[in-house]
Amino acid sequence: MNSPLIQLLVLAGIAVFLILRLKSVLGTREGFEKPPVPQQSDRRRQEFEVIEGGPDRDITDHVEEDSPQAQELAAMKRIEPSFSVSEFVQGARGAYEMIVMGFENGDLDNLKPFLAEDVFQTFVDVVADREDKGFKIEAEFVGVRETALVDVNFDKDTQLAEVTMRFVGELTSVVRDRGGDIVEGDPKAVKRQKDTWVFARTMGANDPNWQLVATDA
Repeated sequence: MNSPLIQLLVLAGIAVFLILRLKSVLGTREGFEKPPVPQQSDRRRQEFEVIEGGPDRDITDHVEEDSPQAQELAAMKRIEPSFSVSEFVQGARGAYEMIVMGFENGDLDNLKPFLAEDVFQTFVDVVADREDKGFKIEAEFVGVRETALVDVNFDKDTQLAEVTMRFVGELTSVVRDRGGDIVEGDPKAVKRQKDTWVFARTMGANDPNWQLVATDA
């Protein structure tokens, strides 16, 4: 056997030995194998899971965490997961302006769907009384200076929720008699009006509208 052939066989044997050694150390891959996830990614995923399981910011942005109000709001959201406290507060703010101006202008028909029956009747009586006296109110809404959620009551049996809101609104308002003379107010003076209102709705009901059920100016 010549020398080149012997050298070739020796090299082939060495190659086979190296391949076997590499397979024993590294193992083999069959099919598609995902690369190992870096340890840093594991930490980030764990941190994300902690955040996901933390306080509901939609609630804690408006009331203290673990307060009775927060617990009531959480119970409401379990009945109606789509309920958003932030959207409710924003909607209550808009309703406040609409109802205040509707009352001042005596335009109550458009407010009826948003008022409880007894509240609506009280508004009707007040507007009728000032019309009988010949009074007319001229008002302009300036804005809402403060909006705050102050209390929550949720009846888990009836699923009726009542949310108490505090508003501080600013507007100009004057009362004129039949002759157009000012009886009360100043058209140039901005007055601050504080109101505490209670809105109610049955959670999970098809009707999404909240109603004003009580006022305490």
